[in-house]
Amino acid sequence: MSLADTFEPLALRRVFGMFPSGVAALAALIGDRPRGISVSSFTSVSLDPPMVLVCVGHTSKTWPLLSEAERLGISILGAQQEKVCRQLAEPIADRFSGLDWHASDDGAVFLDGASAWFNCSLDQRWSAGDHDIVVLRVHDLNSDHTVMPLVFHGSRLHQLHPEPKETPGAM
Repeated sequence: MSLADTFEPLALRRVFGMFPSGVAALAALIGDRPRGISVSSFTSVSLDPPMVLVCVGHTSKTWPLLSEAERLGISILGAQQEKVCRQLAEPIADRFSGLDWHASDDGAVFLDGASAWFNCSLDQRWSAGDHDIVVLRVHDLNSDHTVMPLVFHGSRLHQLHPEPKETPGAM
């Protein structure tokens, strides 16, 4: 018996959605054009060697192109990049139209305004149900700790709010 026989997919998706996650863009230059997708299944895997992973749906038409790239850029989207996230999730020809981005010399694409960036190469990939589990080796990274991340929870995008600074003498 499979999960599909046990749970309704929408119920399963709703319960999975109770775990908050960050939102990332996975992107590379394909030819001379940026190509990319948004992913909410990003996580760290290993410090030595440095590795991260993403999960990509088998229905993605962009992932087969990205999987052939020498390098892939991961941008952890910032709280103000909800529009960017939605645009990268749309099935449109030019997902990068109007977006601020830059590419590394080796073809990884990064979105300006993100909270963190990873320059990666494909290390391992496994098929798991209706997704691929993709392990990426990190070759370079950077971050901007002043940018709060965008968060996906309950099938919606949210912003974290920094804790207010304590006022001296306040209780």
